[in-house]
Amino acid sequence: MIHLSASDGFGHPVNSSILAPVSRRYRPNRSSLLSRRGLALCIAVGLCSATLNHAATVSVFATGLNNPRGLKFGPDGYLYVAEGGAGGSLNTLSDPSVTQVPPPIGPYTGDFTARISKIDHNGVRTTLSDGLPSSQTAPTQGSLISGVADVAFVGSKLYAVLAGAGASHGLAHTDNAVLRVTHDGDVTVVADLSIFQETHPTAVIEPDDFEPDGTWYSLLAVDGKLFAVEPNHGELDRIDPENGRIKRIADISAAQGHIVPTALAHDDGAFYVGNLNTFPIIEGSSKVLKITPGGKVSVFATGFTTVVGLAFDHAHRLYVLENTTGNPFPTPGTGKVIRIDRLGNREEIASGLFLPTGITVGPDGNLYVSNVGFGPPPMGLGQVVKITLSERDRCIK
Repeated sequence: MIHLSASDGFGHPVNSSILAPVSRRYRPNRSSLLSRRGLALCIAVGLCSATLNHAATVSVFATGLNNPRGLKFGPDGYLYVAEGGAGGSLNTLSDPSVTQVPPPIGPYTGDFTARISKIDHNGVRTTLSDGLPSSQTAPTQGSLISGVADVAFVGSKLYAVLAGAGASHGLAHTDNAVLRVTHDGDVTVVADLSIFQETHPTAVIEPDDFEPDGTWYSLLAVDGKLFAVEPNHGELDRIDPENGRIKRIADISAAQGHIVPTALAHDDGAFYVGNLNTFPIIEGSSKVLKITPGGKVSVFATGFTTVVGLAFDHAHRLYVLENTTGNPFPTPGTGKVIRIDRLGNREEIASGLFLPTGITVGPDGNLYVSNVGFGPPPMGLGQVVKITLSERDRCIK
């Protein structure tokens, strides 16, 4: 989990190609490995303005989501949303072989309540795949939920990354993994991320805040490969969707320490990673890193707070989603979107968001944000909000 608490090199390629089909409801094969654990450069695009400070409006695009997280538009025009789910009461406390997440974050409990939804252009939500692993922290830490963390497309194929699975998250005989999702919602494990992290530890491990199975946050497709960021261990990894091989691109913990990297975007051949940072929140303490394909980590921009989302538009402007601002702990109604142009100019695009967790740029040039991403019960309070930019300020491919 990306803990809302006070605590909050390359690896060798590993063949994690499990590829054992599972049903629409995630039911792992217990005999398989799963049982182990510049605006000026907007030339070739359509409509885009170089003038800042145009008004943006925020409206609710879709409702009925359960802890919505990462979201992407598919080639079919639908918006696909990863959902954390509702957690549950299953646990692994009776199994002495399971390394539990230490208190006060753990121990975790969970169930198979996460899902992936797709939303049409009218904002109507339908379930694509359900019965996926969902887990929650101890009640003393707010029972914060992880499930499906993000989705991405390689061509017409949909992939998802799990954050809520694993015996350490209360769900025996499951692992966090990258899944391939069919048009009918059936899922197949492509790569086992829990095993990879177990065999490829990062340089910095926080013993009082250690997640054996990781808590993956962002998934991105670039040039036919998948890339994922994991906050607790602090890493950026590449996953081959064809054979499941995993390779570490950057050990962020070795370069930056335990900064809790969350958000991932790609532009002009480089990766950009934003970090949440630890709690209590220190205003302006988060940053955006630039990571080369060879794994060189440098600081791109500083002065942000609780970054949980990054997205570039077709003018190469970067949108930075902040979960909470102006408060020492996560606070509803204080989330913001900040835009950085290629000259480094910054502008606040939207504010007043309710614990947002993900952002994407739509084919219409507007922004779509997962809102009420860490939602209180009852379930179904999660939203996708649409941030409509002025016509002159949009950049449409």
